[in-house]
Amino acid sequence: MAWYKRNPLASGQQQRRSLFGEILDWMLAPLLILWPMSIGVTYLVAKSIANDPFDHILDDKITALAQEVAAQAPSNQFAIPKEALEILLADGTDQLRIQVLGKGGEFLLGDERTLPIPQREARQIGVVNFRDIVVNGEDFRAGHLWIELPTVGENRFMLIQIAETLGKRDGLANEIIKGVILPQFVILPLAVLLVWFGLSRGIAPLNSLLDIIRTRKPDDLSALQTKDTPEELLPVITALNEQLERLEQTIDTQKRFVADAAHQLKTPLAGLRMQVELLSDETDEAAKLRSLRRLKVGTERSTRLVNQLLALARTEAPSVLQFEKLDLTHIARTVTRDFVPEAMNKRIDLGVEVPDHPVYVNGQTLMLTEMMKNLVENALRYTPEEGCVTVRVDDSPQREAIVLEVEDDGPGIPESERNLVFDRFYRVLGTSEDGSGLGLAIVQETAHQHDANVTIHDNPKSSHPDRPGTLMRVSFQPRHRQMED
Repeated sequence: MAWYKRNPLASGQQQRRSLFGEILDWMLAPLLILWPMSIGVTYLVAKSIANDPFDHILDDKITALAQEVAAQAPSNQFAIPKEALEILLADGTDQLRIQVLGKGGEFLLGDERTLPIPQREARQIGVVNFRDIVVNGEDFRAGHLWIELPTVGENRFMLIQIAETLGKRDGLANEIIKGVILPQFVILPLAVLLVWFGLSRGIAPLNSLLDIIRTRKPDDLSALQTKDTPEELLPVITALNEQLERLEQTIDTQKRFVADAAHQLKTPLAGLRMQVELLSDETDEAAKLRSLRRLKVGTERSTRLVNQLLALARTEAPSVLQFEKLDLTHIARTVTRDFVPEAMNKRIDLGVEVPDHPVYVNGQTLMLTEMMKNLVENALRYTPEEGCVTVRVDDSPQREAIVLEVEDDGPGIPESERNLVFDRFYRVLGTSEDGSGLGLAIVQETAHQHDANVTIHDNPKSSHPDRPGTLMRVSFQPRHRQMED
């Protein structure tokens, strides 16, 4: 029924479902189904209504005949005047048949044996009862009356019946049906038009919302207004506003990343360009080697900065990453093993302490690996020679959460700066180590995406008075315990 919303030019394409057409179908289909049913019900009601007045007339005729028969019963002489019968049987439309049976069931008057005798078990004395019968293939409406005579014995009952054809009744029923059905042929199309109009008005707010969305500027990510919004559209607008908010956050993150990348890469790239220019003009071999070493250091620093910027961008947009069940001890062993050569070059004791069983958390492999790399790299950078760095995973029952710790023997982080070191590009003053200031920002963002908390403490195992050391602790939420085998 939704043909009126289809595009005839789109025959080669898949037809789109029309919300307007589908609602209209569901509204009109029951109406068109109920209409013929209403005609059938109306016909039955009309037949019942048409029977009532003619049943009263038939009742009067049977009662009058019963009075005459009862008056002549004592003499057993039944002689009803011809004129009275003609008046009784007068009907210009239907045929009438009369039957009077005596006390013994003998035929006394009327049409002999043409009308079926009603069951005596269901008889009601002195009450006219009606029923539909068929005589010689023709439908009749019959009324019968049992009368009781003032005699003793079983044969004291007489039966009086009058039956008539259904011409007048069918005619009246048809007139009633015409009076009811014919107006419906006018009302039904009018109802369809009213439904169409009402539905068009009902979906007008949807069209208004469509116009608002179409006319918005591409950079307008403000929330759609929910004032005067129909209740049915409110969840759609709310969900759309939430999506716009997430999109705005994503765009802000991208803008911030581009600004940070441009700001941080401008100086290293300018330095590399200067080193290349100096190298091209240098004629002394020793000076060339020094320039090449500086160029190598600058290239490694720039590479590290780019990698950290990309890692930070990845942690800020985790929606494209799939979280899964991960073994934290495996990641700790793998990352620690990768930093063993660097630790040996600095003569630092790098170790790992993990349980013998897997410790599972819900996370993303690349993000957790990058977070752990930054923690271990920072610890190795600030730990002096002959120092000690330990990577630890602890899920012991006395802890309220699964804990990842990296401790070192470095200079530590003053309490006044422990909140600042998580900001981008922030460097603790007084340190001579090179770095971009992005490592702990990546750690903080990754922990946030994994519902974990990062805290900074002094190393409780440090014994050097000038080097309190640092203990970086990442505490995963207790619900991660439920993921263990």
